[in-house]
Amino acid sequence: MIYFDYAATTPMSKEALHAYTEAATSYFGNSSSLHDIGSAANRLLDICRKELAALIHGDERGIYFTSGGTESNILAVHSIIQAHRHKGNHLITTATEHASLYHLFQQLETEGYDVTYLPVDRFGLIDIEELEHAITPRTIFASIHHANPEIGTVQPIQEIGKRLRQHGVIFHSDCVQTFGKIHVDVQAMCIDSLSISAHKIYGPKGVGAVYIDPRIKWNACFPNATHEYGFRPGTVNVPGIASFVTAAQHICADLINEQTRLEQLRQYFISLIHEKRLPITIEGHPEAHLPNIIGLSVQGIEGQYTMLECNRHGIAISTGSACQIGKQAPSRTMLAIGKEKEEAKQFVRISFGRFTTVAEIDRLVAVLEEICQHRKG
Repeated sequence: MIYFDYAATTPMSKEALHAYTEAATSYFGNSSSLHDIGSAANRLLDICRKELAALIHGDERGIYFTSGGTESNILAVHSIIQAHRHKGNHLITTATEHASLYHLFQQLETEGYDVTYLPVDRFGLIDIEELEHAITPRTIFASIHHANPEIGTVQPIQEIGKRLRQHGVIFHSDCVQTFGKIHVDVQAMCIDSLSISAHKIYGPKGVGAVYIDPRIKWNACFPNATHEYGFRPGTVNVPGIASFVTAAQHICADLINEQTRLEQLRQYFISLIHEKRLPITIEGHPEAHLPNIIGLSVQGIEGQYTMLECNRHGIAISTGSACQIGKQAPSRTMLAIGKEKEEAKQFVRISFGRFTTVAEIDRLVAVLEEICQHRKG
């Protein structure tokens, strides 16, 4: 089967699999145990923390390993806002955040927090001036994703971070889709906290990380937790973390070359769509976008039908973010960029990865052409 759903998850790389096997065999001890086997696992954990921090230009003291992107988002937000609640109760986010954050902020509204959901334009970008206008003396925290997981639009994170820092607002960014795909630098981007996940970068599922600048105060969500400096409970998955960091090192080492290759594939796909004059609209920003994610609106055809027809032809695509699959409601991102409900239901997402080829793209476009012609007839 041809795979075009790398934004949902990636296969583990050979390097990541090898690292997991080696760590699970030689460093199987509980990193909190005081005997030599536990100490060896803890030393490996410390190395992993240092290596991951270097990849984002952060401080190793700010790395906390988790079970993935969703937990990273939830723990980062909760632990930080709890520590700063005495300063205010106003939070800022966007209308197009990943489901884990969007639903969290909805829950926080029921707990007494005042949340501003910034709108986006037709390309999925927020307005920096609207962000500035939303800040009040009660604003303590903002969470704005680095890139949208459905249409791939990349926010001007560096400018966002600078504006928020000028006002003393703590800035969290969901970087699950961007880490390893484009450059992430917490210092240059003025990011106080971020979340990343292993399975988006050819690492194992069930592993992720939070970065919180050591200068930022946080309160533990789970009182008396002893793992990850009290950030979360549960025995630390040292083999999974070693595999995660190995995958991160490999993808970041080849970031520029792969970014260029994926952008070329993207432009090739778009040129074929235009050349064949297919009734397909490319969603997202024409310039500020991830190279690997392309959102499509297939005119007059529901996304679920397009996805199922592609699957019948041996091609895997998606109808949006994997965390939203199965829900009847149209894409929240599509509605946010101005689509009507029926238009929003026409959305599908394709995403490229390490093994995507020109021949596979040719096949995808041929199938999309057949789907469009069949529905037209």
